[in-house]
Amino acid sequence: MIITLTPNPSLDHTIELSAPLERGEVQRATAASLHPGGKGVNIVRALSASQAPALALLPGDPGDAVVRALELEGIPHTALAIGAPLRSNVAITEPDGTTTKVNEPGPALSTAQVAALLKMTVDQSDGASWLVLAGSLPPGAPNDFYARVIDAVRAAHGKRAPRIAVDSSGAPLRESLRHAPDLLKPNGEELAELTGCADGPALEADPTLAASAAGLLVHQGVGAVLATLGSKGAVLVSQHGSWHGSGPAIEAKSTVGAGDSALSGYLLGTLRGDSPEACLQQAVAHGAAAASLPGTLVPSLAQTNPAAVVVTALASIEEI
Repeated sequence: MIITLTPNPSLDHTIELSAPLERGEVQRATAASLHPGGKGVNIVRALSASQAPALALLPGDPGDAVVRALELEGIPHTALAIGAPLRSNVAITEPDGTTTKVNEPGPALSTAQVAALLKMTVDQSDGASWLVLAGSLPPGAPNDFYARVIDAVRAAHGKRAPRIAVDSSGAPLRESLRHAPDLLKPNGEELAELTGCADGPALEADPTLAASAAGLLVHQGVGAVLATLGSKGAVLVSQHGSWHGSGPAIEAKSTVGAGDSALSGYLLGTLRGDSPEACLQQAVAHGAAAASLPGTLVPSLAQTNPAAVVVTALASIEEI
């Protein structure tokens, strides 16, 4: 079972345009869709599409639009009532796949609600294989919230504690780094922010440089780093080695959720007991499949092609 925690979920409204976005002009959409969103929610949607056991944890009242959408899609979830509506996010996709997002801040959580969300996560994660702490934090949650969850889960479950992955940004990601998560899933920009090695575009353009940056995090105690690099695929770095996975060229329709799908593919590989290289193949295949789908649709295993992903060994961790 894979458990995800999404403290700041959303109802994602994706609008598809037939021409490039023109700022200040009136344009007509060719299609629009609504899906429950937030990184952890997207991960569970992708895992569920492949019949993998997963559960999304999130705040949300009975009848909230996000909770209703999860129910309609049949996505396993447990929601903590907070007495306030969840946020909505808007994504505008252009024909070449360029995506513009506007994300609302989300409802503020009280100290008691933050504590209840942490307790729910500890209780639900007992016996899970992975716990994924995903996305931004809502107003009211401290920057070290993910770090507190890591400590609380490990203290409560000991050797039974799940492996813990973190997919976030900014202060919550930095704070979690000091608590040795088993996996970090940054993109190029987030990897640059964590390491200061180079800027995001430079890391996305150079997998070897990205692997070197990720290696710094492994040296600091992180179990492994899966860094997604957009059209350049992804790199995976751990104590066992470093690899770059690149997929075939695709026609990108929407990049919304591609990184979440990549993490889902990696987790699916770990559940099968795959080698690191095969896990990376599945991650890149999942990310590419997601980018080729419109809106916020997520791929199933049957829609991915890991055999088309080329994995190249990079420097050993001792050489980074």
